[in-house]
Amino acid sequence: MKNRFKLMSLLLAMSVAISFNACSDDDDDNNGDDTDNNDSLVLVTENITSDATWTNDKIYQLGGRIAVTNGAKLTIEEGTIIKGEVGTGANASALIVARGAQIDAEGTPEKPIIFTSVADEIDYESIANGDYSSPNLDPDANGLWGGVLILGNAPISVSGSTTAQIEGIPSSDTNGQYGGDDPEDSSGIFKYVSIRHGGANIGEGNEINGLSLGGVGNKTVIENIEIIANQDDGIEFFGGTVSVKNVVVWNVGDDGLDTDQGWNGTCENFVVISPAGHVFELDGIEGDKSDQSVIEEYGYHTFKNGYVIANTEDASSKDLANLDPETNVHFINVFFNYINEGQTLNLQDKEDDNGDVIAVYSMPDDFLAGVTTSFENVVLNVTDVTAYIDGTMDGITAGTEPAIPGDIDLSVFDGWTWSENSIVAW
Repeated sequence: MKNRFKLMSLLLAMSVAISFNACSDDDDDNNGDDTDNNDSLVLVTENITSDATWTNDKIYQLGGRIAVTNGAKLTIEEGTIIKGEVGTGANASALIVARGAQIDAEGTPEKPIIFTSVADEIDYESIANGDYSSPNLDPDANGLWGGVLILGNAPISVSGSTTAQIEGIPSSDTNGQYGGDDPEDSSGIFKYVSIRHGGANIGEGNEINGLSLGGVGNKTVIENIEIIANQDDGIEFFGGTVSVKNVVVWNVGDDGLDTDQGWNGTCENFVVISPAGHVFELDGIEGDKSDQSVIEEYGYHTFKNGYVIANTEDASSKDLANLDPETNVHFINVFFNYINEGQTLNLQDKEDDNGDVIAVYSMPDDFLAGVTTSFENVVLNVTDVTAYIDGTMDGITAGTEPAIPGDIDLSVFDGWTWSENSIVAW
């Protein structure tokens, strides 16, 4: 039944896109906007190269891959709805905030900003009345458009370079470049934003994340973010120094939270609900792993005050966490609930020639000195944690509630998220 609903959703998206594309979309304005005959619809068909404001009395339709570039600033008013057209490959719709550009998207608890598909019939009136769910799409209908990508000039750890091309954007598009040497870079403000039904394919095994953060600096503000039904990951961090807080990821088709290329920040007060992949897919530094300064500079990231619902009646996760040997990660006060047998924290031991454990990683070669992973007040709601830990990990215990329940604030998701009713407290 669900697959049938997804097919119907996709067909609806295609028919809506075709009908909208029949309208004129010629526009020489460097704001990239073209107001349709329907005064409430604005077709966005060109990159945004000068300052622009999207207002909540319009619905903005992304007619492809749209970049905010040339140092421009895109302001999005509270309660504004942005809808991406259906498309795959180079035609996948997405919003990119390129390096040097800014986004000022400040929703509120009463009027969040919503990124969704053209197939979604949600409108401003619904938001104003406090109804933030889709009136016609199921919360697991995914891949109906692309996603949001914010790219900056903060350091990343890659082989042979200080920059890279972001996953999900064709290499021919230079607006997909990210990384640099400014840890305090700012890409703007992104608050009270819900991103839904995305993750369009651009190639075999290559989809767009709900929110991709590439080389984003620590002066960027990212708070109160909801990702629903993305075909790929919920949020993926590619290096950078940005921190995020008050995040909920629900029903994504791959990993809930994914890190790469030495992300150096904190994700605080978060909820992840039944991703189809790993709850956490954590990869560390790339490039020269023999250089101790690289290890010390990049990738010390933290997940703090988090709640994981590993399984629901309709969906099940793979491993709870999958960590590679180059990952400097610290878990503090994270509670894993509704766990099935076989779901593990799969960090493995390494033994020396005498059979003694010398590290908490199974390394193909020599142990990577300087890498540390720690667990503090991490609780699994199981009887015995040993069956769920693939490796040696201090700081993980069994229990029926978080170690410090008061530090995980679920109330911040009340009133503005579609996920609210799926966040079943312990």
